[in-house]
Amino acid sequence: MEGDILDTLEQLGYDGPLLEEKLLLEASERGLSSLQYVQLCTWLTSRLKLLCDLEENLQSSPDDTDSLQVEMSGLMKELNCPFEDVTSWVHKDGVRTSKDHLKLILFLSSELQAAQIVRSKQDDKKQHNKSSAQTDLDLMCDALNVKGDDAAQVLAQVQNKVEQLLKDLPGASVGEAVLKKPLTSEQWEKLLSINQALSSEYECRRRMLIKRLDVTVQSFGWSDRAKVKVDSMARVYQPRRHSLKPQSTVDMADLLAAREDICNVVKTSSGSSREKTTCAVNKVLMGRVPDRGGRPEEIQAPPPEMPPWQKRQDGGGSWGGRGRGGWRQGGGGWGQGTHQGWNNKHGDHGGHGGKRTRYHY
Repeated sequence: MEGDILDTLEQLGYDGPLLEEKLLLEASERGLSSLQYVQLCTWLTSRLKLLCDLEENLQSSPDDTDSLQVEMSGLMKELNCPFEDVTSWVHKDGVRTSKDHLKLILFLSSELQAAQIVRSKQDDKKQHNKSSAQTDLDLMCDALNVKGDDAAQVLAQVQNKVEQLLKDLPGASVGEAVLKKPLTSEQWEKLLSINQALSSEYECRRRMLIKRLDVTVQSFGWSDRAKVKVDSMARVYQPRRHSLKPQSTVDMADLLAAREDICNVVKTSSGSSREKTTCAVNKVLMGRVPDRGGRPEEIQAPPPEMPPWQKRQDGGGSWGGRGRGGWRQGGGGWGQGTHQGWNNKHGDHGGHGGKRTRYHY
C-alpha cells in the first residue's frame, strides 16, 4: 500500500518529507498526532476543496486531536468514503493502526487524482468547443503581434507581416512548398482519413515502445543494489516518462508547412554524411578472428538413425531367436487384423487347431 501511496503523491506533485517510505510509515504510526501526517492531509484536502467545492476542511492543529477527528470525520462523510473504519473517526473505539492511517492517505490522494482528471476533461471539452481555426489564428496573432476584431482585417495584417518578415530573411531561407496545387474538399477529406489511419498506427507503435521502456527500466531495479534506490530511480524516471505521449501531433498544418527539402532523404551511410561523422575508430582494422561458421551449405547431413528398410528374403529365421523372420501380430490379435501372420484354413480363428500357413513380410 505504501508503494502505491508514494507513486500517487509523486504524480500529484507533492514534494514534502513523506515521499520517503520510512518517514511515511513513521508518521502513519502516530496518525493525527504527527505534524507531518496532518500537513500531508491538509495539503490533499486544500487541493480537493478547490476542485470539488468542499464545505469541510482541516483547520485544527495536531495538538487538538479531538477537533481534527471531528473535521476528518465530516470530510470523509462529505466525500462519501466507502471505508467505514476511516469514516467513523469519532465513534470508533480503540486505537487506530498504521494501516488505517495509510488507507486514509490513499483515499484522499485517489480522490484528488480523480478530481484532477474530471477537471482536465472539462477543460478539454471547453477547449474543443472552440474551433481549431480560431485557436490557430489566435496563436498566429500572438506570434506576429497582430491585433484586430475583424477577421478580414486580421488576415490582411498577417499577410503583410509575413511578407515583410520574409523580405528580411537571407535568400533561400524558406524553400518552396511541397504542396503547390490547391486541393478540393474531397481531396482534403481523403487526406484527413489517411492521416487518421497513420496516426492510429503510429500511436500503437509508440505505446509498444513506451511499454518496452517501462519494462526495461523496471528490470534495472531487480538487483540487490538497486532495490534500495527504487525511490531515487522513480524520482528521476517518472517526470521523463509522463512527458512521453503516445498520440501523434501531425496534422494537416504540417502538410501545408512542408517544404521541398523534406523530400531530400540522405542515408546516414552515404558519402556526404560520412564525411562529417567519420572518426578514428572507423579506421581500426580487426585482425584474424576464429571462424564462427554459420554457412548451411557447408554442413554435412547427419547419418541416418536407422538403416533403410529392405525386403525380407525367403528362408529367414523363425520365432524363438532363430532370426528376425517370424509371425506378425495384426490389429485384431493372432490370426486376425489387416496383416495376418497365420492363415487358418479350417475356420479356427486364432485357435490352436487346424492347418496353418506362415507368411513372410
